Amino acid sequence: MDTYDRIRVLWPDHLGLARGKYLPIRYADKGAFHCMALFALGYDREMTPAPGTRMLEGLPDLHATFELDQVRKGWEPNTGVAVADIWFRGEPVAMSARHALRRAIDDWEALGYKAKVGIELEAYILQPDGEGGWTPWETPGGYVYGTGTAVDPIGLLDEIMREAADADLPIESINSEYDIPQFELTLHYDDALKACDEAFLFKVLAREIATRHGLLLTFMGKPLGDRGGSGLHVNVSFEDVNGHNALNDETAEDGLSKLAHQAIGGLIEHHRGMTALLAPTVNAYKRLRPGQLSGYWNNWGYDHRGTTVRISPERGAGLRLEHRMADGAANLHLAAATVLQAARLGVEHDLTPPPAETQDCLESTDATEHCPDSLRLALDALEEDTVLTDALGKDLVDHFLVIKRAEWDRFAAAVTDWELREYLPFH
Repeated sequence: MDTYDRIRVLWPDHLGLARGKYLPIRYADKGAFHCMALFALGYDREMTPAPGTRMLEGLPDLHATFELDQVRKGWEPNTGVAVADIWFRGEPVAMSARHALRRAIDDWEALGYKAKVGIELEAYILQPDGEGGWTPWETPGGYVYGTGTAVDPIGLLDEIMREAADADLPIESINSEYDIPQFELTLHYDDALKACDEAFLFKVLAREIATRHGLLLTFMGKPLGDRGGSGLHVNVSFEDVNGHNALNDETAEDGLSKLAHQAIGGLIEHHRGMTALLAPTVNAYKRLRPGQLSGYWNNWGYDHRGTTVRISPERGAGLRLEHRMADGAANLHLAAATVLQAARLGVEHDLTPPPAETQDCLESTDATEHCPDSLRLALDALEEDTVLTDALGKDLVDHFLVIKRAEWDRFAAAVTDWELREYLPFH
């Protein structure tokens, strides 16, 4: 391990936020303690006594632990960073997304496969509007698949890329996206836990570098009403005991193995139940709409961006299933666990997917089923999908449902600017 003055201990909470502490190096081996009741928090910092939070049981501590040989170089001076597991009195915290991902990895290993994950992120960059809010960053020369000063006038993305490389976070590519000022940031695939840990750290790094410049880099699903949404694409593949990509079958007409088709079948079968975990905010459903290439329809296709499950054009080692529903407000580890478990259930139950999508998905689609149209409906669909909830962990899902239904209730009670603009002049 390199020499650091302190360790920044981080772990993903139920809202996908990076909770943690700075520890002087002399105390780092003891781990970090946090109040268990933080799992009762919503974004508004109000608390809901959801199952497992122990909010009404004295607010005891959980323990965040890590191995010193897993500490990695951070992006702050003299600071190492570690992604921790969390425990309560020696047992894994039931609501922990990282533990849920470990469980999904173990379940695939029990079938004889190693789960691989690659994460693609999309984000907008906003600047202060002078009135306490945010407005799109001014990049007047921006265009899709752009690089350089036309799309990045101050070299912000260059800085993010350099610092990510220095922190050994494996950026595969960065470019501007279709809308302005939106960017795609792709990380290289790896073993599932390592890939998600690195994407989790990268999101923190990228936002903090933007903050240095007085900017806000947001992974929110639909921050701007007049522009497209931002996705979090979870790419998965599976390595067999011989180190080969188990999705690949050179003898098959489409190059996909039986396991690949079964996994697609599982993702189609659990499309509605997965939605709340992959799109866990009220805002997410402004992005999940017809014709938005966002994972709305329950379909799959060969190199088709209008589908929820896109089959990459590569065959051999590069073949992967790209799940396109999630957005960046999702907990990365939980999103990956959800996709892996739904795919695994397709294998275990020998599911067969419907025919591949052949329509454009902008004006027409072969699919007739779609994801729920609101967080409220998505939570109901998750609760009803008991096969998926059992795979992920009933305690985790029960907690998630209570926290997110409280979030929906706050939204339902709120008076929005749209309502005032629409109705106030007339009533």
